[in-house]
Amino acid sequence: AAKKKVLETRSFAATPFKHLQVGGRYIVAEAFTDYDGDLHPPGESWTFLTQHFVPYHDGLSLFVSLDGEREWQIRLHWTPEGQGAVIDALESIVRPA
Repeated sequence: AAKKKVLETRSFAATPFKHLQVGGRYIVAEAFTDYDGDLHPPGESWTFLTQHFVPYHDGLSLFVSLDGEREWQIRLHWTPEGQGAVIDALESIVRPA
């Protein structure tokens, strides 16, 4: 399994992103690679916790939990050369479980 970054999200308000609702369970339908080079294969599932966007870096972080206990950060770069295509098609790449 790919390494995930652990980050406490208690300082962030629980905020949905696109179709991802706080507390919702989701499954990866189409493989994607995040900003850190970690592969998220089809079948990977997690609970969405919140998101954080840093506009001056076009950085989007999705905070999720794979096991219901630990929090994981999926970093994405919202640019054409980064993960912009993944973010733009997120509704088809990550679907409700």
